[in-house]
Amino acid sequence: MFVKKIKFILFFFLLYQTPLHSKSTSLDNLNSKNLSKYFSGIVAFENKDNSLALDFFNSSKILLNSHEPFLRRYVYSLVLDNKISQAINVIKNYKNKNDKDFFDAHLLLIIDSLKKDNLNKAYLYFKKIDSFPNQDKFNSAIWESLKQYIFVFKENKFLNSKENFGKLSIISETFQRCYLEDENTDAYFSKLINDADGDYTRYIFFYLSYLTENNRLEEAQKIIRDIEYIDSTLLLSQGKNWIEEENSNKLVNVFSCKNPNDIISEFLFLISNLYSSQDNFEKSNFYLSLSNFLNPKFKFNLALVAENQYFNQEYAKAKKTLKNFKKEDNFYYWFRVKKEAQIIAKQRNKQESLNYITAEFDKIEYPNKKMIFDIANFYKNSKQYEEAIKYYTNLIDSFEDNSEIKSDILYRRGGSYERLNEFEKADKDLLKALQITPNDAYILNYLAYSWLERNYKINEAIKMLEIAYESKSDDPYIIDSIGWAYYLIDDFLKAEKFLRRAVELMPEDPIVNDHYGDILWKLNRKIQARYFWSNVLDMKDADKEIIEKIKIKMMEGIKKS
Repeated sequence: MFVKKIKFILFFFLLYQTPLHSKSTSLDNLNSKNLSKYFSGIVAFENKDNSLALDFFNSSKILLNSHEPFLRRYVYSLVLDNKISQAINVIKNYKNKNDKDFFDAHLLLIIDSLKKDNLNKAYLYFKKIDSFPNQDKFNSAIWESLKQYIFVFKENKFLNSKENFGKLSIISETFQRCYLEDENTDAYFSKLINDADGDYTRYIFFYLSYLTENNRLEEAQKIIRDIEYIDSTLLLSQGKNWIEEENSNKLVNVFSCKNPNDIISEFLFLISNLYSSQDNFEKSNFYLSLSNFLNPKFKFNLALVAENQYFNQEYAKAKKTLKNFKKEDNFYYWFRVKKEAQIIAKQRNKQESLNYITAEFDKIEYPNKKMIFDIANFYKNSKQYEEAIKYYTNLIDSFEDNSEIKSDILYRRGGSYERLNEFEKADKDLLKALQITPNDAYILNYLAYSWLERNYKINEAIKMLEIAYESKSDDPYIIDSIGWAYYLIDDFLKAEKFLRRAVELMPEDPIVNDHYGDILWKLNRKIQARYFWSNVLDMKDADKEIIEKIKIKMMEGIKKS
């Protein structure tokens, strides 16, 4: 009896505390069986297990027309499960019209109208409703932006009175001008792509599509000459590849500025990306589902779905999503292979992961630079440094001497040599990388720390670390390095300040904990030192060498030099 009471208390707490709550609380149809299923659905929903939540909601649909919070949860879960047509039908058939006046319901009805090419009906929703009770600023920006888009599609002109939402509005206006074939479209794309405040290179893809659709292929080819596969986005690499292989029509096949659904789909993807950047993966996937519903041809957005699922350790779902990318997709198929390899590493081990990706790589007759770069990184991360060096060397001479990409490859190859104790070759690569990018904090940090470990050029290493710290003062690896440098010159108080900060930022890192234990010992705080050393013994990432050294220090401490 006590357990049942607790369940009821928890149920009502969840009912009124969830962000999907409503004043409509009619529970007339909640017998014990329905209550149990509904409660289980809420718990699964709150635990991010949408598939299970949907199963429980489907088995308690008797509540649908009597309990409005159920409608919200049910509709949301259907969208997350890519059952968008079903979610739209549920809203349309809901009996109590007043209770379906919530943001997601109207958003789905607008999307339904767009899908059916009924712009008049879509715009009618905006004329009926200016805003929603308790609407947050983000929803308001989405609502107003959609209103502007649909007015443009319907009237073939800009809405005179419109709110400004910063970069969101700039992106929206660029696509609206593209749709209207406005004479300033090129200027807007150029301004957006070259914006110094953020990375908007994704929109080069849509500009390439616009140029292709308007038979300006020479201009598109000129743009892709400056795009390098290694440091460009997946989408842009795929677009460049299509143009190079004389398949530029594929750009227009998946996205056209003349298609309202394609444009709104991209807008919804942008919203999804914003939520993903805030680690709100549930909301991100909600908008991704809507985006894919409007433009299923643009399957490349599913890469973000796979990333979200991977981040949330939903590996079975991620593998299913990744199967959307076929061999003819080239870059996205390679993304699939890499992500599958990462999943194997998580579920099994790194060696099987490496075996899988190298086997897939060997099947590629003419791998491009991006693929070679990726396979080199996989070998390096798997501590197979000789193989990594082989592939980095394959790439280095294909870039000009002042190329930042060449600097990055030299840095990676130099790091691989350093791990093999081939210090002369390592220093040569790292110093050459610094000639190209003199103030790169990570190259400075790596080379300086390597010198500290060898007790080589300590003072010069400290100067390099101070430069690195000045530009990356929040990077825990650089903070650890500079703290360790001060330790080596016996400035223990300054060292403790930096190493304490490094431990705060990376509490699970074995090297940082080891270093902090050492400095505490030198400051005669021996109980605390042994505490941090003992932490390392329980860490999964601690290698055998560091564990053996710590076991000796736990017994003997640090002997005076």
